[in-house]
Amino acid sequence: MCSLEKRGRVFVLTLTGDGEHRLGHDLIAAIRSALARVRAESAAVRGAALVTAAEGRFFSNGFDLAWANSAGSSSAARERLGSLVALFRPIVVDMMSLPMPTIAAVTGHAAAAGFMLAICHDYVAMRGDRGFLYMSELDIGLPFPPYFMALMRAKIADPRALRDVVLRAAKVPAAEAKEKGIVDWVYGSAAETVEAAVRMGEELAARNWNGSVYASIRMGSFQKLCRAVGLAEEGDEEKMNIPAPKL
Repeated sequence: MCSLEKRGRVFVLTLTGDGEHRLGHDLIAAIRSALARVRAESAAVRGAALVTAAEGRFFSNGFDLAWANSAGSSSAARERLGSLVALFRPIVVDMMSLPMPTIAAVTGHAAAAGFMLAICHDYVAMRGDRGFLYMSELDIGLPFPPYFMALMRAKIADPRALRDVVLRAAKVPAAEAKEKGIVDWVYGSAAETVEAAVRMGEELAARNWNGSVYASIRMGSFQKLCRAVGLAEEGDEEKMNIPAPKL
């Protein structure tokens, strides 16, 4: 499902295999387990970063709709899909509260929940030779979960870009995504994208930032998103156990 390795000070979480990396119960659980390991292993060190990448043509093609639709009735399918929506939300919580910089290396198509997985990172690097970002919900007749909308509002600053993503169901290639401010960097291939993301991770980790402070500032920067996923109420960041600064 996924692997976790350490390259210097950078944790690299990779969705493994040549499939679509559909976010079902097993893959969501595997990602959360990997993120828990990252959090635990980084607790004793100062200065770390996370890069998330994927093998094959897809970064992630969203929720496991085939599993949901195999339920036998439309109501049962909606219930199954709702369970996936609920299971995925803690991944956004994990990413928003992770005590280190995070970079998504989008190495293939990222659709629906896969798109959300990418943009819940602090930075997004994307391969330019293949793949697009795509919110398919309008095309397949599904409303957005409220926390998806909160995440997109938080991470897609240009209202016209947000309009195209949610109200036109645009398939956005890498160059256009960079122009719209959805991704930060574009590289020529999947390998180049991952290598560049790891280099950026090393640069950020080398700053030796306090992880609790970093997470607190991130959550303070995206308070509406944090409230939408149930992470924190306003002012909760002040309750975190943050050591005194070095002056």
